[in-house]
Amino acid sequence: MDGSRIDWDSYRREFPVVENLVYFNNAGTGALGRRTVAAMASMAEAQMRSGGRDWTSWMESVDGLRADAARLIGADAREIAITKNTSEALSFLATGLDWRAGDVVVAPKNDFPANYLPWARLRSRGVETRWLESRDGRLDLNEIDAACDGARLLAVSFVDYLTGFRLDLDAVGEIARRRGCLLAVDAVQGLGPFPVDVARSGIDLLSASGHKWLLAPEGVAIGYFSQRLMDELAPIEFGWMNVAGHEEHSKDETLRDGAARYECGTLNTVGCFGLRASIEMFLEIGVENTAARVDRLAQRLADGARAKGFALAAERDSGSGSGIVSIRRDGMDMAETVRGLAAENVSVACRKGWLRASPHFYSSEGDVDRVLELLA
Repeated sequence: MDGSRIDWDSYRREFPVVENLVYFNNAGTGALGRRTVAAMASMAEAQMRSGGRDWTSWMESVDGLRADAARLIGADAREIAITKNTSEALSFLATGLDWRAGDVVVAPKNDFPANYLPWARLRSRGVETRWLESRDGRLDLNEIDAACDGARLLAVSFVDYLTGFRLDLDAVGEIARRRGCLLAVDAVQGLGPFPVDVARSGIDLLSASGHKWLLAPEGVAIGYFSQRLMDELAPIEFGWMNVAGHEEHSKDETLRDGAARYECGTLNTVGCFGLRASIEMFLEIGVENTAARVDRLAQRLADGARAKGFALAAERDSGSGSGIVSIRRDGMDMAETVRGLAAENVSVACRKGWLRASPHFYSSEGDVDRVLELLA
């Protein structure tokens, strides 16, 4: 879709949250749109009226979700698994590889716990973790390169949950390829509004919950597994759905073809309907258009906050900005400021002493200006 011809107001009307709030907390929990809710309601209505009669068509819709998710990230549908959340696919990797004493994992020290704890716990298996130090939320590519010498895995976040720094996945992927290590990406704080191409970047595992920037319900996520990784990674949860003959309730242990082998049982089907509807909206708009829109709104907020004397957790430049803008000012209690904004029907968050705001494409310039007006 031509970005210059998008009617953003029409997409804004898809999100009733704007009728009640200036909602800048998509980095916490994204708002649901009308079509996402309608998709889930249709499936729930069918189950209410007909039980499981339509189960086959529900599974066809789940396969449609795999195909849509694959389109979103430049993958093949057989490389997509449906998981519960971001942590699940990361834990599959941490637990399912045949780790050997002396293996090395490289990961950011100050990352969200989902991309810290799985690797830290590998010390009991003799695995060394080389922690990357960030500066104002930024990771230095030269330091990543040096740390990856002899490493088996590099695990990074696409967008830092606190500062909003967006990592150059193509550059990181080049390092991983050259160093011969696997690349895992926690993409939850960027996937949806910002483009990802797993093949171009050489990503082996990508994990992202639906309930943040993908504007879908909780309890459903997408996991991408490269063929190289699938050749090495055993399922750590095993049930009737992992196997090739699951539709016939087979007890043959032959795994399903593709990433679906990591799904051990019945899925959150209602959630799958919702996530598919949300992803289809991103595909309809075009990720390059949502990226430009979100970046423009976030930059407007960052510039306005800086003009009022606030410091930014990470400076923004071409390619490193995201939808997250975290600010604070000396002598000002950010937690109290967040509570004050809530009283004015503005939803933001407080994280580690920073006020974290996260507008989405359905937000408006007027929303940004309202927040800036209220910041004393």
